[in-house]
Order: sequence, then structure tokens, then C-alpha cells
Amino acid sequence: MKRSLTPILAAALLLSISACNDTSKSSVDMAQTDSTSTGLQLDSTKFQKEIDGKKTNLYILKNKNNMQAAFTNYGGRLVSLLVPDSTGKLVDVVPGFGSVDGFVQSTEPYFGATIGRYGNRIAKGKFTLDGKEYTLATNNGQNTLHGGKKGYQYVVWDAKQPNGHTLELSYLSKDMEEGFPGNLNVKVIYSLTDDNELKMDYEATTDKKTVVNLTNHAYFNLNGEGSGSILNHVLQIYADQYTPVDTTLIPLGKNVPVASTPFDFINPTTIGKRIDAVNEQLTAGKGYDHNFVLNGTKGLGMIHAATLKGDKSGIVMDVYTEEPGLQFYSGNFMQSKNKFKGGATDDFRTALALETQHFPDSPNQPNFPSTVLNPGKVYKTSTVYKFSK
Repeated sequence: MKRSLTPILAAALLLSISACNDTSKSSVDMAQTDSTSTGLQLDSTKFQKEIDGKKTNLYILKNKNNMQAAFTNYGGRLVSLLVPDSTGKLVDVVPGFGSVDGFVQSTEPYFGATIGRYGNRIAKGKFTLDGKEYTLATNNGQNTLHGGKKGYQYVVWDAKQPNGHTLELSYLSKDMEEGFPGNLNVKVIYSLTDDNELKMDYEATTDKKTVVNLTNHAYFNLNGEGSGSILNHVLQIYADQYTPVDTTLIPLGKNVPVASTPFDFINPTTIGKRIDAVNEQLTAGKGYDHNFVLNGTKGLGMIHAATLKGDKSGIVMDVYTEEPGLQFYSGNFMQSKNKFKGGATDDFRTALALETQHFPDSPNQPNFPSTVLNPGKVYKTSTVYKFSK
């Protein structure tokens, strides 16, 4: 972005802590970091609203290292994430809005949201199970994106907070919602560990054969919300292959090597180094908006998907998952139309997403890992974003 941090961003952080186990009340208890911290005020009352007959609220998770994560149950969203930088100063690395209304009115609906029933795209809004074709709501040209016109980012989740570092969200996605078969009971547990890990545990069951692909669409700027472009962030993705797409960003059905292409992040590389290269895949995505096929490199007992480092803050984020793919999106459709909680706008490529998930359009791609969930089975997967300096 072409602006410096506002005075609000230079002030101490005040975060309202929501009451545990009750979406209708919020504690007046306030937590303040030391005066050297970079932060902003989150007013819990601005997250208390009624949408579709259900109440929304703000929830705060903390660990012993002063890390803090703020969520709202509207869309199951990560609102803010305060992480210590190389000097110990807290930096809000997740762009978001300071109220529920900000998320409701945003021209970009996915900031920080829990995504479902199917993250990423399904071609032409159709897929077939056991010989029966299902027609979905289309919301991305001719395709279905992130669950359709009213994906999980637009619903109010049931929330309970059993302790100061855990938030449990649940939602019943009814049979044929947005065209998907089966009553799907979904639960997501977000937890903040004392090892500076933001953990996401997903679980779902169905009463009818269906497809499921859950993820979180947090945007990150490790230099801080409002700090400018992410093009000088250094990224390493532990993937030898990626999934090429057509002009509507639907996979062509094959995975190809990243070697000798702008998609080679096997070694740490600045994001902007090749983003403007003459390449039909970069043209299709207006930058990076592609699935990377993870190698299976292990860490924390999971697959080590990626490592990202902020060039100004020195903050390092390692991504671990049980999913086979990682969607890297370089903020190509950010258009300066929305004002974040600190006053900055969502300028072009000032945040990025690293979404752990199954591959796009898997229900129509027999060569891709299956996303089918049968009755009596449990969909279960975990992702961890671990921070260090």
C-alpha cells in the first residue's frame, strides 16, 4: 500500500474478550499489550448482531506468549491475529474488519472465513455421484466457488469457548443447501497453542453421500495489516508439481512439474520475482491462484506445506496440514474497495492466502484425490499455522 501506518495502528491493542459458551453475551474484560506493540482496538459490541435469527459475537484466544487471535462466528472468521515480530512487538498479520457489518458489506466475501461445503471451484456447478447429477449454485462465472452463493462464509455458526485458547464452531448444512446432497454436520475447532500455533481441526458427518472440502480463507501479510505489498515476502512451497487451469481457473486434469516455471517455490523465493512473467497460467489467474501438489514432506506429524517470511517483520509462518494440496492466492483481485480495521484499504496484492485443501474440481476429476464422504464415515482433517521469528 502507498500509505504508512495510522496513529491507531501505533497505539496499544485493546481487545474485548467474549464470554465463553454464550454467543449472546460479551465480557467487558479488556486486555492491553505493552505500549511498544502494534495493534488496534476491537470493539466487541460491533460484532454483536442478529443475522438470520442468530446472534453473532467476538471471541478472543490467547497464549502465554501474548499471541492473540480474534474470531467472529459470522462466517467462522479469523478477524485478527497478533504475532510477535523479530523485536518482540506484536503485529496483526491477518487483514480483516472491525465489525460484523464490515464483513457483511465487503465486496470480497472470504476474508478470514471458514469455507465449505466445498472449498475452491467446481466446474459449471455440476458433479455426479452414483449416476445422479447434482446442480449447484454458480457464483464465479459458470462455476461454483467456495460453496456457492451462500457458502459457509455467510452463515452464523454456533459457538462455544471452553477455555481461553479454544473456540468450537458448529453448523448444520442441510440437505440440498446450495445444491449439495446430505445433511452435513460440521465442526471446526480453532485453538491457539503456547508453541505459537494456530490450529484448525475440521470434522464432518453426513446422512447421504456427498462431497466435502473444508478450509479457512485467512489473508496474511506478515509485515502487518496495512503495511503494503506482499511481493517481497519470501515463500517456500514443498511441492514439485502444481495443477494448471483453464481461463476460468478450472484444472485441466493433470499435474505438471514446477521446475523451470514461475511456479517453482521449492527453494525460498520472493513472491514478486516471477509474478509478472509472460506465462499463460499467470495470465489465467492474474497472478498466482493455483493448487500445489504437496510432496508429503513431514513436520509436526503432518505434511509441511509451506514457509512464508515477512521481509520487514522477520515473522515466519510455517503451514502444516493433512490435506494433499495448497492453494496459493497472491491477492490478485484486491481492488482497494474495502477498508480494514486499521484504516488501510485492500489494495492490490497487499495480502495473500495459503489455503490447505483438496484439489479444485475434484468431484469431476477422477485422477484427483477423492472428496466423497459416505454416511457412517467421518471427515476429519487438521491444519496448523505455526509462527516464529
